[in-house]
Order: sequence, then structure tokens, then C-alpha cells
Amino acid sequence: MKEVLLEQGEKLCLKNDGGLELFFIGVGSAFATTLDQTNFLIIKGGVHIMVDFGMTGPSALWKTARLKIAEIETILPSHLHSDHIGGLEGCGLINRYVSQKFFGKPKIKMIITEEFQRILWDRTLCGGMGHNEEEITSKRTLGLGDYFDIVRPTWKTYQPRQIFILDYEGIKIELFRTKHIPDSAPTWEASFISYGLFIDDRVFVSMDTRFDQELIDMYEEKSEVMFQDVQFFDEGVHAPLSMLKGLPSKVKSKMFLMHYSDDWAKHEIFDFKGWAKAGVRYCF
Repeated sequence: MKEVLLEQGEKLCLKNDGGLELFFIGVGSAFATTLDQTNFLIIKGGVHIMVDFGMTGPSALWKTARLKIAEIETILPSHLHSDHIGGLEGCGLINRYVSQKFFGKPKIKMIITEEFQRILWDRTLCGGMGHNEEEITSKRTLGLGDYFDIVRPTWKTYQPRQIFILDYEGIKIELFRTKHIPDSAPTWEASFISYGLFIDDRVFVSMDTRFDQELIDMYEEKSEVMFQDVQFFDEGVHAPLSMLKGLPSKVKSKMFLMHYSDDWAKHEIFDFKGWAKAGVRYCF
């Protein structure tokens, strides 16, 4: 793996020579004020996927990559928290009423499971997007499919937890259920729906999860690099640094930490691979 810092003011190219590339537009926690929220791009060949697009997504996309919302073609949301989906409403509205109407661009594609599609629309996006243009006599509201072309991953059977798979134009994606919220849920089954990713059979990204030894064991041997969310206190709904430090050295040596708070520099992680950084191209 190679890390390439994008020069300040340089525009990130959403195409490459065919190698896998990850680019974080933010690496902060939901409440970080000096860091943008943890959202990132997957790029491979002529294809890209925006994984999550939170409240800071539009500004962070421009600040780190000199990209505008209208340039995003595919989105994959992981769960309902606003630091991960807070920018989706604006993204859908701009695409439908500006990019499509005036510039002839196609709908943005959204990679999403059937269950999560219903939850995302009914519990979050419908209020701001469902009633924009239908005539007053119509009883039909708009739906997620009016804004996004839905790409449906396939359930992978006979796995130790719920996993969905997709080969998206050459990018292999596994979506696995995580144990995120509430903090009292004993298992992933008892947790509210949230997903992490395993990309191209080589890169693990936890997204949001409490410390989950079973999940780490499932993917550690197969992973070239692991991006793991972290928090600096015990309990809570993310993996505490104190527990991650108890992992074997061979695991920590391939693990970047992400989704961290503003005081990250106070914490020593000398035996980990490092802190994930915004504005860096991670090339595989």
C-alpha cells in the first residue's frame, strides 16, 4: 500500500489506472469540531463510490478533494446517524433538480439493502424529500427511487453474521452487520441496522461498531489493511482504544484508526499502523 498526500488545492481525480484507492474526506467523530466526519471515496478504474455523506460532507468534499456534490455518481450509506447520512438529502435534491434538469446527468446510484432502504427513507429522508413536486391533488409522495437508482447487493448465505455482497463494476464489496447501537445490545442481531465494509478481498473498514472481537477475527487474516473506528473512553458505541490496544501486534500493525475526536494527538498508538488521515490517497 502507498500513501499519497493530495496537494492543497489539487482536484482529486475520480478515475485511476485500475488500482484500488481509498480517499477520506474526513476522519473525525460525529462531535469533532476540528475534523470533518468520517466519510470516504473508493476509486478503481473509471468507477467511484462515496461511502457515507454526513453533515460536513459537502464542505469536506470541496476542502479536501476540490469536488462538488454534482460530481458524485454512486453513494453507499452505512447507517442512519447524521454524521454518515446528513448530506444525503442535499445530494439527492441537487441531483434531481439541478444536475438532471439542467445538465442532463443521470440519477446518482445508491448501493443499499432492501431493509435499510425502507428505514433510511421512512425514518430520515422522507420528511424533506417526499413532498417536493407532486400536485396538491395527488396522494403519492416521492420515494428514494425517484432520487436515486437503487443498486441491490445480494445476501451471502451460510455466514456467521448477515453479509451482503456486490461486484460493482469491478469493485468487490462485502457489507457486514456491525454491533453499533444501542450500547446495551449484546449481539449484532440485537443492534440497530448498521454496516461495515470489506473491499476487494483486502481492505476492512469497520465503519461504526463497538469493540467486536468476532468481527475482527472474521476479517483479520484476509485483510491487507484494516480501518477501525475508535473512541478514547470506555463503554459507549465505538471501540475503546483501551480494548483495541489489547489486540495482538500482528493485528495492530495493519490497523489504521479513524472516526476519532479532536484530542487524538494526546493518545499514543505507536504499535498501530497509524491514524487515518483526510486528504491522503491510500493506493493498493
